[in-house]
Amino acid sequence: MPYTLLISVPELQELLHTHQRLMVFDCSFDLATPSRGLAVYQHEHIPGAVHADLDLNLSARHGAPGPGGVLVAGAADSPCSGGRHPLPNRERFAMWLSAIGLANDMQAVVYDRNGGNYCGRLWWMLKWLGHDAVAVLDGGLQAWQAAGGALASGDEPGHFQTNFEIREPLRRLVDAQQVWQRLHQPGQTVLDARAAPRYRGEIEPLDPVAGHIPGALNRPFSDNLGADGRFKPAAQLRAEFEQLLAGRDPASVVHQCGSGVSAIPNLLAMEIAGYPPTALYAGSWSDWCSDPARPVERG
Repeated sequence: MPYTLLISVPELQELLHTHQRLMVFDCSFDLATPSRGLAVYQHEHIPGAVHADLDLNLSARHGAPGPGGVLVAGAADSPCSGGRHPLPNRERFAMWLSAIGLANDMQAVVYDRNGGNYCGRLWWMLKWLGHDAVAVLDGGLQAWQAAGGALASGDEPGHFQTNFEIREPLRRLVDAQQVWQRLHQPGQTVLDARAAPRYRGEIEPLDPVAGHIPGALNRPFSDNLGADGRFKPAAQLRAEFEQLLAGRDPASVVHQCGSGVSAIPNLLAMEIAGYPPTALYAGSWSDWCSDPARPVERG
């Protein structure tokens, strides 16, 4: 059976030891210094891992070529969302996956050094392309190191190009118009993953407007992790989400954050807790606040 949510370090070690059809992705990133993601990957990573850059490979921006020379981002990319990290269209993203050698019959494992914040983006995007066999390494590189896992440095050798095929999406994407039309309706519960001061509008370091989508609930994405950096047990996550939702229908949840990245740990945590997949507003606050006609709430 494929791993579709989380994978532990021993489970990943077993897959590597038995030479399964597998590709590991290092998604480490730094919003303040975007080039640092590649630098820390080159310094040390799980042997064989491919680097996936949030800006260059997982977003429609900059027009820079990714591995294999494939143009994954830029104006010609016809992004599938707005905001600071717009989703590339599925066809361009599939081109990058083909260029780095991911095939439809492979298990994908994603990790970072950032509490699952950035690797969650790739986990969701692969689901969005219909690839269910993708799992987040629980605890990230820190858990791998703590278990004595081997490390490599530099860049990894290239892989043979594949023909990755897009299939029916396994996760749901919504846009600003859909969110706006359903504000304050029982069929939609917006869940904001940003830190509480940003949610309340007390500070806003990244976007031109402070505040949140009216009626949104707040659950900072870091609340999903225990002190060991791993996701909390399913029963604990379930209890926390039940308390937060306070009787609202879990199926009505739409996840958002600043730019659609740190919302994913909440979405993943709900699935770990046993809820069916919920929706993502990928443009998130950076997209919402770009239109002054859209309402803003503070406090």
